[in-house]
Amino acid sequence: MVPGFAKWPTDSSPKAEGKTLRERVPRSAHADFTVDPSRPDAVRAVEESNAGRLPELTPIRVGRMAATPFAFLRGSAGLMAHDLARTPHSGIGTQICGDAHAANFGLYGDARGGLVIDLNDFDETAHGPWEWDVKRLATSLVLAGRECGATEDTCRRAAHDAVGAYRRTMRLLARMPALEAWNAIADEELVSHTDAHDLLGTLERVSEKARNNTSGRFAARSTEHTEDGGRRFVDAPPVLRRVPDVEAAAVATSLGAYLDTVSEDRLPLLARYALHDVAFRVVGTGSVGTRSYVVLLLDHRGEPLVLQVKEARPSALVPHLRTAGFTPEPVAHEGRRVVLGQKRMQVVSDILLGWTTVGGLPYQVRQFRNRKGSVDPAALATDQLDDYGRMTGALLARAHAHSADPRLIAGYCGKNEELDEAMATFAVTYADQTEADHTALLTAVRTGKVAAEMGV
Repeated sequence: MVPGFAKWPTDSSPKAEGKTLRERVPRSAHADFTVDPSRPDAVRAVEESNAGRLPELTPIRVGRMAATPFAFLRGSAGLMAHDLARTPHSGIGTQICGDAHAANFGLYGDARGGLVIDLNDFDETAHGPWEWDVKRLATSLVLAGRECGATEDTCRRAAHDAVGAYRRTMRLLARMPALEAWNAIADEELVSHTDAHDLLGTLERVSEKARNNTSGRFAARSTEHTEDGGRRFVDAPPVLRRVPDVEAAAVATSLGAYLDTVSEDRLPLLARYALHDVAFRVVGTGSVGTRSYVVLLLDHRGEPLVLQVKEARPSALVPHLRTAGFTPEPVAHEGRRVVLGQKRMQVVSDILLGWTTVGGLPYQVRQFRNRKGSVDPAALATDQLDDYGRMTGALLARAHAHSADPRLIAGYCGKNEELDEAMATFAVTYADQTEADHTALLTAVRTGKVAAEMGV
């Protein structure tokens, strides 16, 4: 046997192995959720997750999480991981997103100017149970549906359909030749594959907006000309602000180490840009309070390329993976963890992904506003929610199948809807828990126990 390749001839069937795992963990067991006595209360969990963040920005993070139960879920990956670690799982590990809620799928640009749809946030990525991503996705669909006014039956059906699409897609990938499965279900086939035709109009509108969401457009709104013919960022507090020269220089200097992490064939491209300015920019919901910079580069024609240099904190899943019996992979650099996790899960990734260190802290580096667009699941028409669930479920299966044998997961998931029903039940129960957590946070904000800036 050659190291790195499969053993031949094989002496086992991954599909049969997966099926055997049902004897230890029945698929119906995935409906289970009870609050563990060791669970921290929601407010304490939020406060603990703020540790290490910039204190002046944590009220913005709390305010965004307090907006809705779905927003609370988006900012509480660690709390949900605590709960998931105490639920049944098959023991099958794969590269998981760690934060696979319904708003973390979207469009972005590929190297040839086209648009790709896939998972697009990997701050929490790690090797762990595939079920955690599926349950987080299903729960988020229930919460998004409740926010957009859907009936409980519609919310549950969206969760059920997402799990069903995951299961059917994994079974499809398991039947395909390995190379074909790796690149299967091209984006243009997603709507037909998942029977998501009601989403077509929404996807077209998002695609049109994404095509205009570029570095050039961002720079036109966020920079001004300088006397020497260059450009610089303009303060737009609290979201965008200029930084002291020493801080800007530290970020700029770190890009030298970043170049060592980029694929060598991209270096001639980056060498055609000159660095003009650095600014601090607040991002996301769960990410608010982390250090994040935008770097303005201009080519010989003055056309901009904006890079994001974003702090990479340890995955919030790590302590909970140990509770679930998974040994976290050694991490030499958190930015590298994020980048490699992204490349392991996406079919096509940003060609300028890399990582660096600024002031002793790890960062990931990527293109900013790379024709990104996303569907807001909480703003969908109620008859589109199940379509969106099926589409995201299929995308999640494709992502997981890159690092786990789809035959193994498909063998466990099976042909019937037992898993779909169980995880839909979990999703409704956990959505109720999230609403209770959100109420607790909202009460803490209203009584002044926790500082929050709402609407920012």
